[in-house]
Amino acid sequence: MEDEIKVGSRLNKIRKEKGFSIAKLSTLSGVSTGLISQIEREMVVPSVVSLWRLAKALDADISYFFDEETHDDIQIIRSGSHRKIITEKGTASYEMLGSNANDRMLDMCIVRISPGEDYDENDLASHEGEECGYVVEGTLTVHFKDEDYILQKGDSIYFKSTQPHKYLNRSATEECISVWSMTPHFF
Repeated sequence: MEDEIKVGSRLNKIRKEKGFSIAKLSTLSGVSTGLISQIEREMVVPSVVSLWRLAKALDADISYFFDEETHDDIQIIRSGSHRKIITEKGTASYEMLGSNANDRMLDMCIVRISPGEDYDENDLASHEGEECGYVVEGTLTVHFKDEDYILQKGDSIYFKSTQPHKYLNRSATEECISVWSMTPHFF
């Protein structure tokens, strides 16, 4: 059974621990007060970018919002039990393939993007580290501030994550599926 990650109660808890009002967190993160309120009431699942901005404003690691820490040196995640993040628009999902231990250095995920996913310049993400992606099905556009790179099935891309970027699927009909590795851990 796939588990959808619910971050609302954890967001509410850490926000209150920090002594932040929703308005203050909104100002620090650039995420609207309405969206923060909806996230805390589990009405929506935030985009990865929104979640990252909230974590940064709260001086927390984004992994705080996910499953409890594990200390196992070897971890097997069986088919159907991977953690999954679905964006607030419901147009993309991130299926986490690896451990959620805080001391890990690597994240791996399968990214599924529905046809017609476009972008808003405010949705570009940048963070420390590196990313490498491989297209399994469909056509993936990796958008950077000033340039797009179009990848087909079997293509891969590597880049430093400090460059503002976003994954897009501009196909009108075909889902895009890609596999990503990121360092240091992001989720």
